[in-house]
Amino acid sequence: MATPALADTKAGVDAWSRGEFDAAVKEWLGPAAKGDADAQFNIGQAYKLGKGAPQDLKRAEAWYRKAAEQGHIKASDTLGLLLFQDNRKAEAAPFLQASAERGEPRAMYILGIAHFNGDTVGKDWVRAYALTSRAAASGLEQATRALTMMDNMIPLEQRQLGVSLAADLEQKAQAKRSEQFAAADLGAKPLPTAPVRPSTTTGSLEKAEVPPSVITAGADFANPVTMPAPKRVVGSNAPVAKPVVKAPSGAVHVAEAPAAKPIVTKEPKAAPPPPKAQGNWRIQLGAFGVKANADGLWSKVKGRPELAGHGRIDLPSGAVTRLLAGGFAGQAEADKACGALKAGGFTCLVVKP
Repeated sequence: MATPALADTKAGVDAWSRGEFDAAVKEWLGPAAKGDADAQFNIGQAYKLGKGAPQDLKRAEAWYRKAAEQGHIKASDTLGLLLFQDNRKAEAAPFLQASAERGEPRAMYILGIAHFNGDTVGKDWVRAYALTSRAAASGLEQATRALTMMDNMIPLEQRQLGVSLAADLEQKAQAKRSEQFAAADLGAKPLPTAPVRPSTTTGSLEKAEVPPSVITAGADFANPVTMPAPKRVVGSNAPVAKPVVKAPSGAVHVAEAPAAKPIVTKEPKAAPPPPKAQGNWRIQLGAFGVKANADGLWSKVKGRPELAGHGRIDLPSGAVTRLLAGGFAGQAEADKACGALKAGGFTCLVVKP
């Protein structure tokens, strides 16, 4: 009976892609009633979008929950975000935590802001910086803006710890995904706080998270969704970031919403400047024919925690000047710093002494 159910579910996705939304929902009703998690998730998407079914977020939530209880990753991720947007933060927390542990960018961003503001979770600026950094590295625009604000508010020492924690969280996320996939592949019942299910058509982890019998394109956040923003700390000159609304086209617009009420807290003591690094290994950041371009790049990277204490080096090479950061004690330290720079959207090359 599994093959016909999958065929009906896939046929519904094909109908959906042709714009035949009513027909798609009819294809999914049978498999969903028999417990097909992909079909249940798809019906949830239809109710959320109001295509092939009347728009009804409560019904969408119910279908997402059915699929999530069977370990459907996309359903679990979407359910957590939906509950959060409905201001049911305590109920959303285990879903968001599980999503963040797998590396879901929006969940990491929400939890990062929560830890920064101390909203429903303990205030932890190191973890806030780590989670927001990982979300920004994935390309989430609002996380990038939030990280810029955090750079102006979080002391350098805590940001450096955040960079190290981000690398540790990424390793744990990879291990978590592998562990969950293996458990699901062996037929073990997935944990309620970290659901996962294998694909019906392929054995790879990436395909397992988004099987071809699931609607995902343009549907995850087709309705406007307001994301949180960091709150300004009293004494900081950093502006209050406005929440964003993500539209169906993928364009991000600034939502005109009241600024969050500032939290009264003591300004953290600034960490002392790091000692000047003395190692021989270097990181090349680029080669420039115009010095102003090298100056511009250095102004963007010199404040990053992975380059703290590492001085600028300009090396003439023919008609161009190579821009480097020096003072790394060994290749491992230089590789780690270069990796963090790449995660932040910069290019670099480790140079041997």
